[in-house]
Amino acid sequence: MERRTFLALLSAPFFMQPSLRRSRKKNTDPQATSRYIVSQAVRRAKAERWDAQPIGQLMGNIGQLLLGTPYVGGTLEGDGPEVCRLDLTGLDCVTYFENVLCLARVIKKRKPSFEALLDEITYTRYRGGVLDGYTSRLHYTADWIDDNIRKRVISDITPQLNPDPFPLDVHFMSSNPRFYKPLKDNPDLVASMAQIEQRINATSRTYVPKARIAEIESMLQTGDIVAITTSKKGLDYAHTGMVLVDEQGARHFMHASQQKKVVRIEPSLHSYVNDVRTHTGISVLRPLDVA
Repeated sequence: MERRTFLALLSAPFFMQPSLRRSRKKNTDPQATSRYIVSQAVRRAKAERWDAQPIGQLMGNIGQLLLGTPYVGGTLEGDGPEVCRLDLTGLDCVTYFENVLCLARVIKKRKPSFEALLDEITYTRYRGGVLDGYTSRLHYTADWIDDNIRKRVISDITPQLNPDPFPLDVHFMSSNPRFYKPLKDNPDLVASMAQIEQRINATSRTYVPKARIAEIESMLQTGDIVAITTSKKGLDYAHTGMVLVDEQGARHFMHASQQKKVVRIEPSLHSYVNDVRTHTGISVLRPLDVA
C-alpha cells in the first residue's frame, strides 16, 4: 500500500460511521456516549482478535479508532471531591494516551467493560493506584512515568536511545495555585503539592534532544508513549502522544492536538517536535504486556 493511501485511510475515523455519528448527535450525555464508544471499540477488538496482538500494536489500533475526536481540555476537573472521570467525547493529550493504554490493558485481560476501564484508569492515574484526594492524582507527567514504572504498566526505554540527562525542576502548580481550583480553595493542598514536587525533582529522567530524534526514530514501535520535554519554567513535559509506524516504516505521532482541536496523526514525530520552539526533546515509554 502506498504511504499516502495508508495515511488517507487513517484519517477516516472509525467513529464517523453513519450509525455512530447519529448516536453521538442524539445523545448529549458524555458518559452514555463514552460507554457506547467503549462498547464499539471492544466489539471491533473481539471481531479482529486484537487481544492476541502485542499491547503496543493494540494501542495503535485503538488510537486510530479515536481519530477525529475533538480536543477538550480540563475534563478531569469538576466541583466536589476528586473522582476518576472518564469522558471519551473530548480528549486532551494526556487523557488520549491514557484512555488508549487502559482500554488496551482491559482488552488484554479479557475483561473489557466500562467499569473495568474506569478501574484501570484509576490504577494508572493515581499514585500507587489509589484515589485519595486531589494530590493523589499524578498531575506531572514525570510523576506519572515514575509511578507507572513501579506498577509495571510501562518501561522507560529512553536510556536505550543515547539520551542526555533531564534535570527536573517542577514547581508550576505550587507557584500558580490560582490556576487550579482545589489549590486556590485550600492552601494546605498547596503545601502538599510543593512536597510532591520536591520528590519529583529528586528523581532521575533522561531525554533525547530534539535535534537527535530523527536518528533514533527507527528504534520506536507502534504504541510507544512519547512525552515531549519543554523549556517552560516550572514544567517537565508539555505534551504527550503515541508512535504509529506505517507499512513503510515511517514513525508518525498520534495525539490530541490543542492547536488543531482534534485527535490526529502527524506525518513525522521528529518534525512535529522540532516545529515547536519550546519543545526541547522527548522521553519514550513502552507499554508492558499484561501478565
